[in-house]
Amino acid sequence: QVQLVESGGGLVQAGGSLRLSCAASGRTFSKSPVGWFRQAPGTEREFVAAISWSGSSTTYTDSVKGRFTISRDNPKNTMYLQMNSLKPEDTAVYYCAARDTYRATSPNQEDYDYWGQGTQVTVSS
Repeated sequence: QVQLVESGGGLVQAGGSLRLSCAASGRTFSKSPVGWFRQAPGTEREFVAAISWSGSSTTYTDSVKGRFTISRDNPKNTMYLQMNSLKPEDTAVYYCAARDTYRATSPNQEDYDYWGQGTQVTVSS
């Protein structure tokens, strides 16, 4: 079992930066691929980024490539999403998610087994 808690959301002006954190409890976090998803009002939840359990492989949705960076610190059981050059269209609730151990990274939310409660990110124009 893995429990996930996001933090670091808030209000920022366009062009600014935020760093989201996802703290995990449970002994299997370091063996689990993890990812970030987001959901804007009136839209479906969408994939943002994912990182392998070792941290050696990352993948991003096209709209955030070059602006967002996903990373993890396994000894601290924490994952991060550094978001730079934020745009109003990045406004959403951001969720972290984890797969079962040693699975591949995936952009599909149905492949994830554990979810956090979400943190709001609002980018003003």
